[in-house]
Amino acid sequence: MATRAEELLNDSSVVRLVQIALSEDIGQGDVTTESLFAGRTPPLGRGRVMAKESGVVCGLPVAALVFREVHPEALLQPLASEGVWVEKGTVIAEVVGPASALLTAERTALNFLQRMSGVATLTRRFAQAVQGTGTAITDTRKTIPGWRRLDKYATAIGGAQNHRMGLYDMVLIKDNHIAAAGGIRRAVELCRRELGELDVLIEVEARSLVEVREVLQCEGVHRIMFDNFNPDDVRRAVELVAGKLETEASGNIGLENVRRYAETGVQFISVGAITHSAPALDISLELVVPSLL
Repeated sequence: MATRAEELLNDSSVVRLVQIALSEDIGQGDVTTESLFAGRTPPLGRGRVMAKESGVVCGLPVAALVFREVHPEALLQPLASEGVWVEKGTVIAEVVGPASALLTAERTALNFLQRMSGVATLTRRFAQAVQGTGTAITDTRKTIPGWRRLDKYATAIGGAQNHRMGLYDMVLIKDNHIAAAGGIRRAVELCRRELGELDVLIEVEARSLVEVREVLQCEGVHRIMFDNFNPDDVRRAVELVAGKLETEASGNIGLENVRRYAETGVQFISVGAITHSAPALDISLELVVPSLL
C-alpha cells in the first residue's frame, strides 16, 4: 500500500510538470549533445549521482521519471532510500542508458533532485529540533507554483505533516477573511452555513489572546492558529484552549526558536520556510562515456 507521501507523486500533474521542465530546457533540441553524436549511434553511458553535501535524499522517483521521459532506456537505479540522511560523498544512485539521453536529461533531473532534497533536509532539521516535545511540524501553501505536490512530498519525506493541499480541502479563516466577513464569529457562521453537513475541517487564525477567546465562543471550529504570537503568549493561548480545539502556532518561527514554541504544548507548528526558503542540496552527476573517436 502506498504511503501518503507516495500518493502525492502518483498524479498526472507530476508527469506534466516533468514534461514542462524538459520542454523548457530542451526546446527545439539539445544542440550540444546532438552535435556530439551527429551521424553516430550514441554509445551506452553510465553515471553516478553523488551528494556533494550531507542531507536527506528526496526526489529519486521524479529524477527517474525525467530520464525515462527523455528515453525509455535511460534508467536511474537508486542506491539510497528516499528519506535517509546521507553524508557528503555518498553515491545515491546510478544512471545507465544512451549517452545522449543521459546528457540531455542531466540538468532537469538534478534540478528536481536538488530542490526536493533541500526541502526535505531543512524539514528534517525542524522535525529534529522539536523531537520529544509531542509537537508536529507542518508545511504551508507557500510552495513554488506548480510544485505543490512535490514540495509537500518533500516535507513529508523530511518528517513534517502535510497541512491542507489547497483552498479546496479545508477552511482556514485568516485575517482578510475576517475583515471581509465583518468579524470572526460572522466568518465562522457563514462558512458553517454554506458547508452544512460536509466533512470539512474549520481552522481560524487568531492574532491576539482576545481573538483566541472569541474563537472559543464559536461552534464548529476544529483548530485555532496562533499567528505571530511569542512563545509566552502561545503558552497562555494553549492554556486558554485547554484541549477544546487543536492548536497551531505560525509566524516568525525558525530553527533558532522552534523548540521554545514546541515546549509551550502547542500541537502543530506550521513553517513556510521549509518550502519557500529551503536551499537546494548540492548533488552532481558524473558520467562515464566511451570515447567518440
